[in-house]
Amino acid sequence: MSGSTRSSADLDPRRRKILFRSWHRGMREMDLIMGRFADQEIGAMTDADLDEFERLIEVPDRDLFSWIVSGVEVPENYDGPVFRRLREFHTHIEPLHA
Repeated sequence: MSGSTRSSADLDPRRRKILFRSWHRGMREMDLIMGRFADQEIGAMTDADLDEFERLIEVPDRDLFSWIVSGVEVPENYDGPVFRRLREFHTHIEPLHA
């Protein structure tokens, strides 16, 4: 079970793959952060957004997690509009293990 609340039935193959990869990263906390964001945003992302999100998917979990949660400085080449939306999307109001 992925945890996804979004159906991929209406998505093109690229978006389906990105959605799947967002929910299957390896570190459960990152599955929840990336997967929930993808559930909400994947349908409206432009090709440029998808390019950036795919680059973020390739970042090791620990690095990406520290950029989002711990406030570690983000390398300039990853600090784009999609990353900023992802960071804003993630809040600490609810626990990650929902």
